[in-house]
Amino acid sequence: MTSPAKPLLSVENLSKVYQGRQTLANRLAGVRPFSVKAVNDVSFHVERGEVLGLIGESGCGKSTLGRAVLRLHEPTAGRVTFDGEDVTALSAGALKDMRRRMQIVFQDPYASLNPRSTVADIVGLPLRLHGLAKTTREVRETVARILERVGLNAAHLDRYPHQFSGGQRQRIGIARALISHPEFIVCDEPVSALDVSIQAQIIQLLLELKDEMGLTYLFISHDISVIGYLSDRVAVMYLGEIVEMGPTDDVLARPRHPYTQSLMSAVPDVDAPGKHQRVRLAGELPSPLDPPKGCKFHTRCPLAIDVCRREAPISEQVAPGHQAACHRLSEDLSVRETAAGAQAR
Repeated sequence: MTSPAKPLLSVENLSKVYQGRQTLANRLAGVRPFSVKAVNDVSFHVERGEVLGLIGESGCGKSTLGRAVLRLHEPTAGRVTFDGEDVTALSAGALKDMRRRMQIVFQDPYASLNPRSTVADIVGLPLRLHGLAKTTREVRETVARILERVGLNAAHLDRYPHQFSGGQRQRIGIARALISHPEFIVCDEPVSALDVSIQAQIIQLLLELKDEMGLTYLFISHDISVIGYLSDRVAVMYLGEIVEMGPTDDVLARPRHPYTQSLMSAVPDVDAPGKHQRVRLAGELPSPLDPPKGCKFHTRCPLAIDVCRREAPISEQVAPGHQAACHRLSEDLSVRETAAGAQAR
């Protein structure tokens, strides 16, 4: 009997806390430096060849989580295991070798490219860093091939980032991520800065590359429609914590956490125009400098009760592979029905 294959990526109890600097004035006044818990005790896994979508509001910690997984930001606590190796325990040299296999596509395709470097230098840099090409000619030939694959060509080798459109710049960013033949890529909102028509082209390109090169994605986005189209599973993040996770079809069709339900209510229903009811959450996203006690969502949740204000909920399985963290899961309540009842009263 063969043992089940281990996930390509496993994240266990990962946290990232940013500490403010202690100034002399604050020290004399007895004021402690602030701390921001951007990611709090997050656990998940990604199977080889899978796309895990990570969704949530701006400021919820999605990008920080993606970068902490790659150790672009050093985790404060927890463990990241990639293909059986503990990434959080790797030395600088071993981490450099590991980064050939774990890459990232950044959100802003202009800010992530060096404006003083040509495309040949930008995309070819990983080849030089990892010793994957020995000569300048070999670097240029390899870069030209990967540019062709992402929809550009060899004529673009000696141009600079400002000479390209936003969609073309993102293709350059994708080419740079692919040049070292990685197995896992964090896609950090790679289409949010692009026009809608260009978004569709980039999404289709990413799916084609995944199938051709056997890639695994952690795809970060605030767009539910993009996540629904791309992802095999989805994780919903709120204020540094994953509140719901499961197969994409199940989570989006039958969301159990009130926050996920509110996100889904913002998606128009084309089959029932005029009857769609959107749930607008009260208040703003709380500050991570002073997060609420108990369930972090209770300050905006229409289903909150006393226990939500006192105790943080534990994630429970609500269907095969589908988990959510809410004190009222057993009641199978809907924020839409609650909102409709409140309006009727």
